[in-house]
Amino acid sequence: MFMKIISDRSEINFDNLEQFVYHHPHGNFFQSTKAYEFFQSVENYEPVLLVAKKGNEMVGSLLAALMKEKGIKGYFSRRCIVWGGPLVKEDNPHIAHGLLDKLNQIVSSKTIYTEFRNLYDICWAQASFLENGFQFNDHLNYLVKVDSLENAKRKLSKSKLRQINQSLKLGASIIEPRNLEDVRNFYHILVKLYKEKVKKSLPVFNFFEKFYTGVSLGKYFLIEQNNRIVGGILCPIYKDTIYEWFVCGKDGDIKNVYPSVLATWAPIEYAARNGLTYFDFMGAGKPDADYGVREFKSKFGGELVNYGRFLRINKPVLYFIGKVGVKVLGWVGSVF
Repeated sequence: MFMKIISDRSEINFDNLEQFVYHHPHGNFFQSTKAYEFFQSVENYEPVLLVAKKGNEMVGSLLAALMKEKGIKGYFSRRCIVWGGPLVKEDNPHIAHGLLDKLNQIVSSKTIYTEFRNLYDICWAQASFLENGFQFNDHLNYLVKVDSLENAKRKLSKSKLRQINQSLKLGASIIEPRNLEDVRNFYHILVKLYKEKVKKSLPVFNFFEKFYTGVSLGKYFLIEQNNRIVGGILCPIYKDTIYEWFVCGKDGDIKNVYPSVLATWAPIEYAARNGLTYFDFMGAGKPDADYGVREFKSKFGGELVNYGRFLRINKPVLYFIGKVGVKVLGWVGSVF
C-alpha cells in the first residue's frame, strides 16, 4: 500500500498521534504531542513534525526541533535535533527511510547539521540512516531501572549514599519550585555551569519558564540550603520514565553538602515512590573520550548502554568553521 508522509500540522490528528506515540514500545516524551507544543512555545525553537500513513493507518512519526542562538550567533548555530525518534510500526526500515528523506528535504537547507540522539536501540534502521546521508557515532548513556526505594538505595555507590545522607543531615532539602523566582535562581546556577565548565549552548530562560508553566510536562527538583537554591534538575516525565534534561549544583560552597548528588538522586527517589520504572540520564559521552561526568553518573546504579547518535552534516563549510572556532578560538556556548 502507498505510504504518505505528512508534514502539514493541519492534516495531522493530534489525538491519534498521541495514541500512536504512547502505545509504541519506544514512545517517549521527546516524540510526544506535549513535546511538540512545548517546542512550539519556546523562543529560538521550531518543531518539525512528520507522520507516516498507509491508508488511514498511522505507521510512523518523527518530531524534530530546529534550534539556533539569539543574534548573530544564530547563523552559526542552526541545527536540527531529534531525541528518541523516529517511531515506526514494527521497526519497518522502509517507513524510517521515508521519514528521514522528508526530514532532509525540510531541514537540510535551514540547518548546519541534523543529529539524532537515540534513546533506544535503533540498529534496525541503520541502513535507512546511512542511505539518507547520516553517519553513526558511538555515544553512551546510563539507564537506571527503579523497582523500589530500597533497591534504588542499594544500587548507589557507598560514596554517593554517604553524600546524600550528609547533605540531608546538614539541612539541605529537595523541594519543588514555589514560584518562578525559584526556577530563575536554578537557571542562574545553570548559566554559570555552562559558561565555566560545560561550554555548550544553553536555552534562554524562556525555555525553563515554559517548562515550569506547561501542563504535565514533568518536574523540577530543586536543592535548597539555608533558604537558598543551590542546585536542581529539570525532568520530563512520560509513561514509565523520568529523564534528566538539565542539572546543576553549587558543589563545594558548603562543606559536606553535595547539591548535584542530591539533584540527581531526587528523580530516582521520585520514580521509586511514584511507580515509574526508569531514570534516563540522557547521555554519558563518547566511549573514546574522557568525560568526567560519566564517572559521576556511573555511581547511581544504572546500566551502561551505547545506543549512539546519527549525524548528518548539511553545510560542511559552516560545520568546519564551527568546529575550528571551538578548538582554536575557544568559543563559549558551542553547539558542536
